[in-house]
Amino acid sequence: MNGAQIMIDQYISCGEDKWNNQNGIVLLLPHGYEGQGAEHSSARMERYLQLCARHNMYVADCTTPANFYHLLRRQMKTTFRKPLVVFTPKSLLRDPRVVSSIEEFENGSFQETFDDETVNKAEVKTLVFCTGKFYYDITAEREINGRNDVAVVRIEQLFPLPVEQLKAIITKYPNADDYVWAQEEPKNMGAYGYMLMNFDLVKWRLASLKAYAAPAAGSYTRAKRRHSDAIRMVFDKNLFR
Repeated sequence: MNGAQIMIDQYISCGEDKWNNQNGIVLLLPHGYEGQGAEHSSARMERYLQLCARHNMYVADCTTPANFYHLLRRQMKTTFRKPLVVFTPKSLLRDPRVVSSIEEFENGSFQETFDDETVNKAEVKTLVFCTGKFYYDITAEREINGRNDVAVVRIEQLFPLPVEQLKAIITKYPNADDYVWAQEEPKNMGAYGYMLMNFDLVKWRLASLKAYAAPAAGSYTRAKRRHSDAIRMVFDKNLFR
């Protein structure tokens, strides 16, 4: 175990419980499956989520610049201190779809979830939950296929999980009968295990890579094929992991 992981396990995640000592450290961890190999893909989200309990820290994976800004602003403005772990996909820094207006920076606030405002909710049959960069991959495929029956909900804050907000979002889709947790990480990694333990509002299916020993493939071609397979599973409920 390296020094950084020891510090997280022994001090950052449990310092308040052990010594009643609050800290507001912010960890920005590069995380995103972009075909660059195992060590360049995963910040081991699953390990941080395993350490989450009793509101001991925040874990987030933002999809817009404004929401990232408001997350950091909240961290500084609150009257108490909690560690903040943020997973930050590198490719979103140069993605033209990842933009926010000046008004969103000036007048907004941190959003723990984002509902899908681009669909007619009465037409939606499949309701997809995801976090981070994978949202843009899913919506791009939805646009190509013209799948207006699929809505994509973004969970921007993984811990504490905004269960009541998610419950309210689900009620807005009266005709949805197919619920999906979608992630670009392998089945045994990412947020899937954490979501199984903490989100039981619906019975859902998984769209992800298969379980693997390594966080990501060492081959760019193989990585793109696996990523494409995970996206196809979002739109085809006959495919299972």
